[in-house]
Amino acid sequence: MDAVSNSPSANRIGIVTVSFRSGDAINAMLASLPAATALRTDIVVVDNVPGGDGALAPAVTGSSARIIARPDNPGYGGGVNSGVAALDPALDFFLVINPDVTLDPHALDTLVHVIQSDPTIGAVGPRIRDLHGVTYPSARAIPSLRVGIGHALVGDLIPSNPWTRKYHASSDYENQREAGWLSGACVLVRRAAFDAVGGFDDGFFMYFEDVDLGYRLGRKGWRNVFVPTATAEHEGGHSTRDHSAQMIAAHHDSARLWVHRRYAGPGWWPARTLITVGLHLREWAMMRRR
Repeated sequence: MDAVSNSPSANRIGIVTVSFRSGDAINAMLASLPAATALRTDIVVVDNVPGGDGALAPAVTGSSARIIARPDNPGYGGGVNSGVAALDPALDFFLVINPDVTLDPHALDTLVHVIQSDPTIGAVGPRIRDLHGVTYPSARAIPSLRVGIGHALVGDLIPSNPWTRKYHASSDYENQREAGWLSGACVLVRRAAFDAVGGFDDGFFMYFEDVDLGYRLGRKGWRNVFVPTATAEHEGGHSTRDHSAQMIAAHHDSARLWVHRRYAGPGWWPARTLITVGLHLREWAMMRRR
């Protein structure tokens, strides 16, 4: 599918990926790009390994990717922000993609076509499947307070509870539709929308940064749109599989931060307290089970 635009940068697109010892996965992602788009790509790989990942440079050899080395590890959102800052500011759109995601043929051009079709669209996301072909729920609603409380309090103890079922429920993944937020594993973002909300909130080290971005885009009037005709495959957990205890802690830290950011102010103190207690109990239970 040909992308159409009157922008002077219509024949180019930015690609940002954040690597944390992901050299053995990133080559496949880079190799999938030529078939995914006819556009010229400006590829930035952010190395989030403090001191540098020596395996990363050989992994991107043969591609046009540039490596941006971080002196620290700012987390996923902070890494993406660094990568976006390194892109040509004239680029209208950029793809945020995990190193262990591969795009199917024409997937990126399909996303570009949709986001260019409506100036109110701030972000578009593809249908993402796992290695077994199962569609991942990558386009969800912003979790409500009631669902959040129920899931936080009993989600790990009683997984079949109605709140957790609703939180994890897959909506319509057959038709193009609006979503509250799109998975940060693979999402095409309009640069103007990203800049308007200040990019990712790097207070979220990992997890919930995509929920937060989708929420803030929506608050500013930008639409998040799921596009099932664009498809991708995600290996999943590549950079975190050896750090599961740390990732459990990071997930719950981010969940608590999300609650405190969204429900700020003294009037929300009882709800914040209840959810925070529930998240601490859930984190404790998950650590014990691990």
